[in-house]
Amino acid sequence: MVVAQATPTRLTRGTLVSTQGKTRIENVLVVLDGQLSLYQQKAEGELLTGYIKKGEVFGGISVMLNAGISLRTTKADTIVDAIAIPAGLINDLCAQNKAFHEYFLENFSHNIFDESLDAITRAAQARLFLSGVDPFTFLSEEDLDRVAASLSRVSYPKGTVLFVQGRTRVGYLYILQKGAAERYYEEDGEKKMQELLAEGDIYGGISILLNEGLSVRTMEVVEDALFYVLPESLFQALCNRNSAFSDFFSDTFGKRMLSRSYASIIAKTLQPKADNLQLFNQPLSQIYSKNPLFCDASIPIRDAAGLMNRNKCSYAFVSDPVASQVGIVTEKDFTRKVIARGLPIDQPVSTIMSSPLRTISENAMIFEAMMTMMEEDFQHVGVVDANQHVVGMLSSRDILAFQGQSPLFLLREIQLAEGMDRIIEKHDRLAGLIRSLINNGANARNVTRFITTVADTTLKKLIHMTIDKIGPPPLPFVFMIMGSEGRQEQTLKTDQDNAIVYQDPEPAMAEAVNAFFLQFGEIACGLLNQAGYDFCTGNVMAKNPQWCQPLSQWKTYFREWIHAAEAEDLLQASIFFDFRCGYGDASIITELRQHLFSALDGWSGFFRHLTENALNFKPPLGFFRNFVVESKGRHRNAFDIKSAMTPIVDFARVYALKNGIEETNTLDRLAQLRIQKVITPPEYEELEKAYSFLMQLRFVRQITAVMDDKVRPDNYINPKKLTHIEQTMLKEIFKRVEKFQGKMNFDFIGIA
Repeated sequence: MVVAQATPTRLTRGTLVSTQGKTRIENVLVVLDGQLSLYQQKAEGELLTGYIKKGEVFGGISVMLNAGISLRTTKADTIVDAIAIPAGLINDLCAQNKAFHEYFLENFSHNIFDESLDAITRAAQARLFLSGVDPFTFLSEEDLDRVAASLSRVSYPKGTVLFVQGRTRVGYLYILQKGAAERYYEEDGEKKMQELLAEGDIYGGISILLNEGLSVRTMEVVEDALFYVLPESLFQALCNRNSAFSDFFSDTFGKRMLSRSYASIIAKTLQPKADNLQLFNQPLSQIYSKNPLFCDASIPIRDAAGLMNRNKCSYAFVSDPVASQVGIVTEKDFTRKVIARGLPIDQPVSTIMSSPLRTISENAMIFEAMMTMMEEDFQHVGVVDANQHVVGMLSSRDILAFQGQSPLFLLREIQLAEGMDRIIEKHDRLAGLIRSLINNGANARNVTRFITTVADTTLKKLIHMTIDKIGPPPLPFVFMIMGSEGRQEQTLKTDQDNAIVYQDPEPAMAEAVNAFFLQFGEIACGLLNQAGYDFCTGNVMAKNPQWCQPLSQWKTYFREWIHAAEAEDLLQASIFFDFRCGYGDASIITELRQHLFSALDGWSGFFRHLTENALNFKPPLGFFRNFVVESKGRHRNAFDIKSAMTPIVDFARVYALKNGIEETNTLDRLAQLRIQKVITPPEYEELEKAYSFLMQLRFVRQITAVMDDKVRPDNYINPKKLTHIEQTMLKEIFKRVEKFQGKMNFDFIGIA
């Protein structure tokens, strides 16, 4: 898509490319050669703020954050050769791909925002301003100082459309310091839900927390405006650390949802996302906090606070010997009723509890619970079973968080988890979340992205725990992941395939460095096993001395595999060609990959051997087009769908390595092969649909095993349990796979 719409362009030296606040950016420029200068227009003249050089991008930040109006005056210092990409395409890519949007913000915004704000005087002014703006008034002095020092300031002229509903991605929290703006929802050319923003008003919080960063409404500057902007990552961190700060946004969202017109707009905005859980029709049982904490009504306030602290709990249900569960006490009660009023802490906790306890059935819908809580204006509710026994607690934060039952919220929980028990608990929720995703229309690719993101976050958490235990590594290293992990194609049944690659040490240090990393691998792999990622049965793990080696040895490994004399020598090595960085210095992976492609050049025998091995995996289809299944044992009358998918994975790997494609994900490899015209668009579509259908069946089987059969997930499909349509599709897919294996055979072995 990008390649088709991109065009080469040349700017002569001295060309005025854009004028700050006036020029509309029609094309984003990727500079191939030459240099642009950026100037900020001030009353006293132009101030040079930076340069855009080879490999950098001009116009992206203006398109994303300033409705396409240039944020800086830009001039060509030299002859500049560049690739021009339409601004509309950049906006579409940002809306569709959050990682693409975040990459732009992280790498290309440093020349745009006024970094002088970090000066003490500006930070002090920002702090003073924020101290009167909710929800920043809820922050500690330390957090307020941190926020003030992290703000940037940006101005927009009247008429600028900053965000467009459902299309523009919000990468910052915007706090209006001066001027005015309007947010609205546009439908059939008519503005609805119009709201004027004045000094101190905020935009972007609900879009970031509830809509994966896509703007819920359109925002237009109606009077020259000056905004403070806070990066999304810092905003998310504040929400994680400060319940009162986070509650402000959940309360705002809930109160707006009381308006039927707003609720209708939100439904329209959120529903189209295939990988976004439908919040309002989910049962409450999926999100409330179980294992509630109880305390006696007669115990002192001090003891109740200690009990909650020891249990790392923000609330406790209060009961007495006569009437069970008569109330609830929360952290806010201690702040507002004890500290603020100077109440003695030896008084009974019953004096500060909220009573009577409001409850809701665990069988209620989330929407029902949210409406009840917002209409009656309370933050916590007891969840009761059919016998009216309290079985858990629901808070407004739980509801806010559930909208992020995608990697985002689960990632936060993993990142903040204290100890292995909490990490294991999060991992155990994976099957249920995947079932919800699939039931709500998520495709196989989004599900694998979900699982991979959770696995990557878990790995990083466990690596940090390992470092905390044995200390920092003596040299730069990378914890390399391979196989399905390396391809970002994990399922519920995935064991470990990992290794450690470290920078070559001085000879005198070699033994000690190797001993450190072996211990590192032993601990990290053990923690992964505890977290639910089983040890590799083939012992391809970082705790194996063979796979814990310096970079030079890994280069030798790949050279030996590539120059292998026989196909059998490569049988166990194929997973090593699907490697990526799990944690550590990614430049080591880059160097190893460059070595791999350099070593592959001219060695046709390697591709022949790799293909011979790939052809050993045949689709489970017999001569008479019947399914070939196991004849005995536990999986009698079933076939292994993982093995059935292997020919597609192998096809993508062989052709990707042959054509210098760095991607490791099967679908990404196929997409690149299509772009390079190695396969035709119809061939790509066949392979993509076949792979996705097989992966979807695989997920359904694994979820059924875990959630319904209460057994460990497996990859065995009984075709008799499939619908007639599914059986027909499977047979057609397997016939097509045989055709692609024939293509591989001809291209690399020479047999038609």
